[in-house]
Amino acid sequence: MIQEAKKKVKNYMSMVKFSHTIFAMPFAFIGYFLALHQTNSEFEWKLFVFVILCMVFARNAAMAFNRFIDREIDIKNPRTAIREIPAGIIRAKSALLFVIINSVLFIATTYFINTLTFKLSPIALLVVLGYSLTKKFTSLCHLVLGLGLSLAPIGAYLAVTGEFALLPVLYSFVVLFWVSGFDIIYALQDLDFDKEQELKSFPVFFGKKGALNASTLLHILSATITFSAGYIGGFGVIYWIGSSIFVGLLFYQHTLVKPNDLSKVNLAFFTTNGIASVIFAAFTITELVFDIWF
Repeated sequence: MIQEAKKKVKNYMSMVKFSHTIFAMPFAFIGYFLALHQTNSEFEWKLFVFVILCMVFARNAAMAFNRFIDREIDIKNPRTAIREIPAGIIRAKSALLFVIINSVLFIATTYFINTLTFKLSPIALLVVLGYSLTKKFTSLCHLVLGLGLSLAPIGAYLAVTGEFALLPVLYSFVVLFWVSGFDIIYALQDLDFDKEQELKSFPVFFGKKGALNASTLLHILSATITFSAGYIGGFGVIYWIGSSIFVGLLFYQHTLVKPNDLSKVNLAFFTTNGIASVIFAAFTITELVFDIWF
């Protein structure tokens, strides 16, 4: 019985690619500690856990909904046919129930944070769930995905302060352009399939070379805002080291992927961006905490 339960949990965690939480979660931590820094608030474990839970529940709902919506497409694509729903490991109805449960838990958790986050929670949920529908009618789907993940830093900031501010919004734009850029690179793998199924994406619209150029432009915007946030925030050397590594890794991934060589897409997508996010958050939070304490 216990083994069966563990297997089910493992299957659901695999369906939502739980390990990919590493992309946006560090930016939620940045938003949280930035709020403590700017308001001189004390660290609260309870609130910190609520922020983490909101991230997990929202992302679980978004990923499971994506798998549910794309189930008929995924079964036709050799790369995605092994996913849990098309492979018959998880039933479509069970996946939809998982979406509903996580959506309810997300909204319920925001209720215990503050009034503003609770009121905004349905809108946030609409954004993260809405991405799954966009690939069928707009090539801007990558930007919608980026928008969904970009809610992490501003959401965490609002959890502490209950009000908007410039710096967390800037970090949301960093995430928006960063995620959109690397999602375009990832989408190159399915270019031929997407054309065949009449799906929308930057690679379909611009071609391989054009899509990579668009990805580079988005990462330039992300890098520019990263440095701008550091200047506006008056951060010190620790931040500038972390931000430089982050930006360096953003552009390093573009050396791994060429229009005629997509063999290193996974290295660029998963490894490089995961490392970039963690390093940037570690240095930024260290800067913020150091300033608070000293």
